[in-house]
Amino acid sequence: MGTSRKETQDHIRKQYLSDQRPWIVAYSGGKDSTLLLQLVYEMLLKLQAEGISLKPIHVISSDTLVEAPNVEDYLHSTLNILEQHAKTSSLPISVHRVTPEVSESFWSLLIGKGYPSPTRFFRWCTQRMKINPSKACIEAVAAKSGSVILLLGTRYDESSARKQSMQNRENNSRGFHPHKNIANALIFSPIAKWTTDEVWEYLFSNNPPPWGSSHDFMLKLYKQANGGECPLVLDINTPSCGGSRFGCWTCTVVSKDKSMQGFIETGEEWMRPLNEFRDWLQALRDKPGARLPYRRNGQPGIGAFAPEVRKEILHRLLMVEQQVGRVLISNDELSVIQYQWSKDFDPMQAVQGIIKQFGRSLTEAIITEGNMAHQTLNEQEMLARMADEHELPAQVIEELLSLVTIKYPSMLKRGSKIGLRDDVMRVIDNWVQSMEQAEVMEQKL
Repeated sequence: MGTSRKETQDHIRKQYLSDQRPWIVAYSGGKDSTLLLQLVYEMLLKLQAEGISLKPIHVISSDTLVEAPNVEDYLHSTLNILEQHAKTSSLPISVHRVTPEVSESFWSLLIGKGYPSPTRFFRWCTQRMKINPSKACIEAVAAKSGSVILLLGTRYDESSARKQSMQNRENNSRGFHPHKNIANALIFSPIAKWTTDEVWEYLFSNNPPPWGSSHDFMLKLYKQANGGECPLVLDINTPSCGGSRFGCWTCTVVSKDKSMQGFIETGEEWMRPLNEFRDWLQALRDKPGARLPYRRNGQPGIGAFAPEVRKEILHRLLMVEQQVGRVLISNDELSVIQYQWSKDFDPMQAVQGIIKQFGRSLTEAIITEGNMAHQTLNEQEMLARMADEHELPAQVIEELLSLVTIKYPSMLKRGSKIGLRDDVMRVIDNWVQSMEQAEVMEQKL
């Protein structure tokens, strides 16, 4: 399909000057989001040179705390350089690195509560580690300004499924569409019609970017990983970013992490222990006896990892930590794990004993129920618990609850029972279809 550079640049400029709503640029460090960020940055510099007043732009980047280490280093370095250049250039750019709450991190849930490693049918990680932190940041900006424009680097050329979903959206006169899960946020996809070749051509031809770093390392990552970027995920329907896409090094949604294997085969041998741990963790969830014979709600069924297995996971993780010479789990996470273990099975504070073998210790007091704000049973916690018990995405539970609390608060109205039944089936069908699409995407990678 394709589009001209000037057409896109003119379109971005026109939309930027159309109103005073702040822009939020989603940046993941991959080629598409890098192109989008560069086009916006170049526009700001031109407008500044023309003496035109600039409105705020927020750059949001998600860090799950278990990103592929080489990608994480590159992303942090790029954002630091970008932030410093914007500051010295007097550009109204704010950089937001969003991370999950410590109680919602991968290790806090997997080792602390014993969650099984994620599958494509129970991707508990996506909602907690990607969607919730990004959504909270966007909502905070929107609350101050009343409304925001969210810029995404999505393109028709990525896949036929992506093209279909983008074309099915109802856009307003400016080509924007409302985000279905974030109030007062409109989606703008400036590079939707760019082909993959056009993306690469622009990045090669405009390297280094205007903020002064380089695209060289990113280009090397793609050659090593032989895959695409893991996008900023803002809804549960976005396919998993495992497979050949570089994302979380702990991702067990797909059978093999092709990007990690690509890194290792092209010289990053130090990452091999990470890949071996990931493979072991994936196999562990189906190992006989590794999981409790009851669910978190007390009902019979395959449940959380057993206490001794959780201890083994922590021990092996710390072994890998020493092998790669990099901190893989924070003290805050270790404290949350000890708090959860103390509630579930461990009055002797076994975490201290395990980490001591690896030269680590928790010098601060272990988190207690009195200062654990996340222990308050609010609506989000209730949804999370229901999702855990029934192994469904929290968004599905939330949609189902909203049907009976908002759309159908009473069954007395004519047609309510049939309407509720049909809507429940719609929510479930949408979820099943999204899981099937994710499976198809995985098979293609």
